Amino acid sequence: MSISREVFAAVDRRAHVAVIGAGVAGLTAAVDLARRGFAVTVLERGPTPGGKMRTVDVAGRAIDAGPTVLTLPDVLEDLFADAGARLADHLTLEGADILARHAWPDDGGRFDLPADPDAAVAAVEAFAGAAEARRFARFLKDARRIYQTLDQPFMRSERPSVGGLVKRAGALNLAGIKPFATLWKALGDYFHDPRLRQLFGRYATYTGSNPYLAPATLMLIAHVEQAGVWVPQGGMAAVARALAGLAESLGVAFLYSADVSAILTGRQGVEGVRLADGATIAAESVVCNADVAALSTGLFGTAPAAAVPATRPADRSLSALTLALVAEAEGFPLSHHTVFFSGDYRAEFDAIARGRLPPEPTVYVCAQDRGAAADSPAPQGVERLFLIVNAPATADTHPLSEQEIARCEETTFTLMARCGLTLKTAPTDMVRTGPAEFAGLFPATGGALYGRASHGWTASFDRPGARTRLPGLYLAGGSVHPGAGVPMAALSGRLAAACLAKDRASMQP
Repeated sequence: MSISREVFAAVDRRAHVAVIGAGVAGLTAAVDLARRGFAVTVLERGPTPGGKMRTVDVAGRAIDAGPTVLTLPDVLEDLFADAGARLADHLTLEGADILARHAWPDDGGRFDLPADPDAAVAAVEAFAGAAEARRFARFLKDARRIYQTLDQPFMRSERPSVGGLVKRAGALNLAGIKPFATLWKALGDYFHDPRLRQLFGRYATYTGSNPYLAPATLMLIAHVEQAGVWVPQGGMAAVARALAGLAESLGVAFLYSADVSAILTGRQGVEGVRLADGATIAAESVVCNADVAALSTGLFGTAPAAAVPATRPADRSLSALTLALVAEAEGFPLSHHTVFFSGDYRAEFDAIARGRLPPEPTVYVCAQDRGAAADSPAPQGVERLFLIVNAPATADTHPLSEQEIARCEETTFTLMARCGLTLKTAPTDMVRTGPAEFAGLFPATGGALYGRASHGWTASFDRPGARTRLPGLYLAGGSVHPGAGVPMAALSGRLAAACLAKDRASMQP
């Protein structure tokens, strides 16, 4: 339920939890806390739930302009089941026949990666030969082992450590997940076809990372995708609405357009929050679903800033240049998910490392009016498209010029044309969002969309956990363990709620 600020005059701080942010992590934390009997209020800066799972209006049509795919739906199914509900009653999911269609310029080929593992091996054989298919099958087997090794002792652990992983998974298992190799180097052991190495190297960008620096453990994403990729009916915004609806059914209160300016503290720790309009809300605990950098740079006050680790600009994940548009697509059979690869992948990431847009970017296209089936027909007339290009998260230190952005737009459309795709659109039918705009939406990030980049084998352990040094303050979201992406953010919210409930219970007489 959406409520007014006046309601909070009589709030009992001792029985109240404030959740800052209605992103996926904030919503899952709110659900778990409410089902445990806590009084919960979610304070969202924007007008709707979702956080990065946002939509933009283009020519009167709503376009998903954040995450475009749902994996590991069991994470949400478990959340709903624990709350006495069924995900299927709130959200309709359509499984994708193919994970994505891939294309390389200048007749470098086209490749559909099926969702079914056996079909995927056959597709690789048809695309790159029998030897490459055998190596791909080995790659999938190893990706599954990495996922199984890390699932419980790392991703679903409250605060994982190297020692804890060795204890729970065993030194031999950890050695088998290639913890010290980079993803790019490991992929070279599996794939001799440079196109396939490029294709699976792109998985590093799912966490906002550079495949030449990210650890080989990110191979587990291949297993996650082969386990199923889902397109929600109504778009990704429907996921946020389903989570918010579940929270409301459990008594969670929502206050939208509520910009939190400070987390209030006293001698014992958290005491509440103050809004930008001066209103205060009492709370004994706060779950902050904002980027950790917003806390560490002091945007919520000095005490919260001292309670979390700082994120150096050099450690930030990727940002993006996105184009949401309505257009007529001709010459190339778009799938729901299509990737157009650049001719020089290393040059793309070298440019980003220097704070520049790629000279020729890899382009991801989500055709949102095409179904999840591989042979989904193209809509007549204009359709909704969402394009993503990797970009540096340096909006606060080395902002991009308008000329550089315009040049990147031009090379984006040129690359797609070299792969056969022509888009007919009017300038008024396109909304651009770049690092500067993302920095405005998510303060103190420079435009980074995934928190800290996963560069180096210890990077995943450097993400903060749910607990902070300030009693009563907990963290959730893509910049927090276990990381970015819808299922990982959902898990972080659940971990924050579990830590809060455990700490509260330990304080009971």
